[in-house]
Amino acid sequence: METKRPDSANYTEIFLTDTPLLDTRAPTEFARGSFPNAENIPLMNDLEREQVGTCYKQHGQDAAIALGHKLVCDKIKTSRVNSWLNFAERNPQGYLFCFRGGLRSQISQQWLSEAGCDYPRIEAGYKAMRRFLIDNLELHTKNKSFVIVGGQTGSAKTELLPRISSSLDLEGLANHRGSAFGKRVAGQPAQITFENAVAIELLKLHHQAPRHTIIVEDESKLIGRCALPESLRLAMSKSPLVVVETLLSERVEHSFKNYILHNLIDCQQLLGEEAGFARFATELLQSLDKIRRRLGGARHTELQQWMNDALEQHRRGDSSGHLRWIETLLRDYYDPMYNYQIEQKKERVIFSGRPNDVVDYLNNHNNSHNTY
Repeated sequence: METKRPDSANYTEIFLTDTPLLDTRAPTEFARGSFPNAENIPLMNDLEREQVGTCYKQHGQDAAIALGHKLVCDKIKTSRVNSWLNFAERNPQGYLFCFRGGLRSQISQQWLSEAGCDYPRIEAGYKAMRRFLIDNLELHTKNKSFVIVGGQTGSAKTELLPRISSSLDLEGLANHRGSAFGKRVAGQPAQITFENAVAIELLKLHHQAPRHTIIVEDESKLIGRCALPESLRLAMSKSPLVVVETLLSERVEHSFKNYILHNLIDCQQLLGEEAGFARFATELLQSLDKIRRRLGGARHTELQQWMNDALEQHRRGDSSGHLRWIETLLRDYYDPMYNYQIEQKKERVIFSGRPNDVVDYLNNHNNSHNTY
């Protein structure tokens, strides 16, 4: 006989094991922020929740509960319970939650039980899990040591991180490549979801190797529209810096593969060949427009023409025309900006070298538990 799993408040275990989570909050609540392994199958949709909330304010809890049962009944109730049952079948080790672990998750749990499925919930719900992650983020950014990996735009810093122990890929969590051209077709997570994901990854890194330094790529305050958590940004701003040295030709090739070839593939896989290329071309030109003021009118117009020519050539099957504007943009726009920034940080630089040398240096120090 299978033992019924109890409700849980073991947030550490839940996040360390990537436990599947059934978020029964309304869609607008989920959109504002949730957790990486959460799936939203709400007890009430946004309109129903608004009506119940108004009833609660005007007539109290009992009336609000009665209205909720009236709004979510018959075919609507059956459909939602069936969706929860499907989630439970796919995720037998998961948990369900609402905002505070109160009525919504209790009702969902009760309806599942009536349908023959005993499914546990998270005690104290989303609010307590969010508080837990905020507290852990503050703790780890205060107590852990960090080393920042810097380098000129196109140096393939992100690609080095999987080769380095205890590394944190912020651009991966933000689903953005970091520059004005870094937008990805799948879009970015909500700010709170991004913060939660960062906190979970720091929690995992600490448990995997408590004495290791966290290696993270040099980032500005914003990665696309996702802002770095302030405590992490402050920790990074004071941390030692390791610089990746690469040739301009290597950076051009890397930027070409990521911002042209890979972005186009992503767009076409999502939208189809023609619509995907149109989306890719539009977003490429929009990315250039984002830096128009810094480029200056004349240089922007020139690069825009080169980009349009490259896109027309690309439509005919030859993508090599992009190399011209990429090289010019790296050399004349991004490199001077980087040179200025690294000059401000030069006192923090503890090592510089080719990509493989940087990987070896950081792994050797982490494996020997040296301090920086």
